[in-house]
Amino acid sequence: MPTHPHSTCKLPRVLHRIVALDDLEPAARRLLPKPIFAYVSSGTETNASLRNNRSAFERVELLPRVLRNVSARTQATSLLGRHYRHPFGIAPMGVSALTAFQGDVVLARSARDAAIPMIMSGSSLMRMEDVAQANPDSWFQAYLPPSAERIRTLVDRAARAGFGTLVITVDSAVRGNPEHHLRAGFTSPLQPDLALLWQGLTHPRWTLGTFLRTLVHCGMPHFENRDADTRVAVVARNVVREFSGRSHLDWADIARIRDQWRGHLVLKGILHPADAREARARGIDGIILSNHGGRQLDGAVTPLRMIGAIRGALGDLPLMVGSGFRRGTDVLNAMALGADFVFVGRPFNYAAALAGQAGVAHAIGILAREIDSAMGLLGLNSLEELGPDQLVVPADFPVLPP
Repeated sequence: MPTHPHSTCKLPRVLHRIVALDDLEPAARRLLPKPIFAYVSSGTETNASLRNNRSAFERVELLPRVLRNVSARTQATSLLGRHYRHPFGIAPMGVSALTAFQGDVVLARSARDAAIPMIMSGSSLMRMEDVAQANPDSWFQAYLPPSAERIRTLVDRAARAGFGTLVITVDSAVRGNPEHHLRAGFTSPLQPDLALLWQGLTHPRWTLGTFLRTLVHCGMPHFENRDADTRVAVVARNVVREFSGRSHLDWADIARIRDQWRGHLVLKGILHPADAREARARGIDGIILSNHGGRQLDGAVTPLRMIGAIRGALGDLPLMVGSGFRRGTDVLNAMALGADFVFVGRPFNYAAALAGQAGVAHAIGILAREIDSAMGLLGLNSLEELGPDQLVVPADFPVLPP
């Protein structure tokens, strides 16, 4: 396990003051150019969902037991037929190679070494084949293109790359309001202008350690994982990355993918129990309860509140959850409510930006230690012992009967 967060002798200097995942965001803000930081950190419109994802955890209280002999604690768990060291994984995050040098590979290798799952984003700037080679147990997350033929091409490519789990993000039929990105000067692709040049000059560590290093070793980054051979450079004039064209997608597209894909198929972005029931009826292997980290529909319900209702609708299928998780107690809250697994995004992105693989390993270690400590204080030896009887929840948090 990585060095204890209060011991700095083996950590890169930039990590010496990182003792909680929340410490990563202000450090990344100082490192990254304003437009790029805004892309990672912001939500949409009023940021209501982004705020509520965090504030929901303040409404759940833990109910510990004592004198339980917790000397045999383990947080090992199983998901989709695989064993993992911890009950959390790395969520998909677009353009990670713009925040950290070869960011997707850094995240994949960190997940491999920690024995946790990592989901590669379909908005990656690295080829899916390279990430699968770095970590053959990675999952691939796809944004579906607008035609059945192009969907089939993308799914075939993911299978050839060696991915065993395909994640389809289903909450992006249309693009969310990007006003925070626009205010900060972020476009996709980035538009070369004097403002962008100034950001590069005033953030030399990022410019030298990430952007120029990428240009020297890899060339200009491109969006690499569309369905066809079309590649769009991350910095380009008069080029518009395709965000539209998904509004007509429906369950028939999912049914065709289910017939085509032989591995595990997971849907990400479900919040409504009726959609969870539909997913189960369609033969989906699991769902990730998510409001896209507050980045799509502003005011969308926080996933934590819906775990109990979705659990009831989904039956015994794997229920994963993401959006707003920052603490070990957050992970245990979700599992006590009925989730099987948690995915965490932004903090691992920041950690990779700050210190590459060492940064991600440090962040994983922080979260793992918090879970271990919380389990001991709750009187638990295993995650299977978690249940609603470890929680005091508001009336609007539906939970399963004990």
